[in-house]
Amino acid sequence: MTNLGTARLRVAVLAALATSALVLAACGSSSSSSTSSATAAPAASSSTSSTSATTTPAAAVSGTTIGTATAHGHTYLTGESGRSVYLWVADKGNTSSCSGACAQAWPPVTTKGKPTAGAGVTAADLGTTTRSDGSEQVTYNGHPLYYFVADKTAGSTAGQGSDSFGAKWWLVDPSGSAITTGGSSSGGASTGSSSGSGWG
Repeated sequence: MTNLGTARLRVAVLAALATSALVLAACGSSSSSSTSSATAAPAASSSTSSTSATTTPAAAVSGTTIGTATAHGHTYLTGESGRSVYLWVADKGNTSSCSGACAQAWPPVTTKGKPTAGAGVTAADLGTTTRSDGSEQVTYNGHPLYYFVADKTAGSTAGQGSDSFGAKWWLVDPSGSAITTGGSSSGGASTGSSSGSGWG
C-alpha cells in the first residue's frame, strides 16, 4: 500500500508540474506575441512616414518644358526629350478635338504643373487646356500641342504634313504658327493611317 500511495503521489506531482509548464509556456507565448505586436507597430508607422516622405517631392513635379529644335532651315517646338510637337488644324481655339484612336496616334502633350518655356520659346504663349479625361494639355499661342507616335527619337518629324483623322498636322514655329512646308499626305484620312513623310 505504501508503494501504491507513493506512486500515486508521484503521478499527481508530475501532472501538476506538467500543467504548470503548459501554463508558463502559454504565458511566455502570449508575452512574446504581445512584444512582437508592440515591435511591429512602430515598424508600420516608420514605413508610413517613409512612404509619405517619398511621395511628397513627387507631388511637386514641375511642368513640361517646351523647347525648340532646328531642321531644314526651320525652328520648331519640341516637348520632353526633344520630341517634335504638332498642332492639328481641326482643333477650334484651345479645345482639343482629338480623342480615342486619334489621341493614341497623336498623344497630347500633357503637364502636371505650369508648362515651362525653354530657349527660344515665349513663356507668355504657353498655357493649358483641360481634356475630357481631366488631364491638362499644353497649348501654345492657343493651339493644343501633340506628339506623333511614330516619332521615336528627338529630331524625328514623321508627322509633318500628315492628314490623318481628316485634317493636317503641322509642326509649330516659335511664333505659334504652323510650319506648312515639307511632308506630304498619303490618303486614308478617316482611318488615321496616313502620315506625312516629314523632312527626311
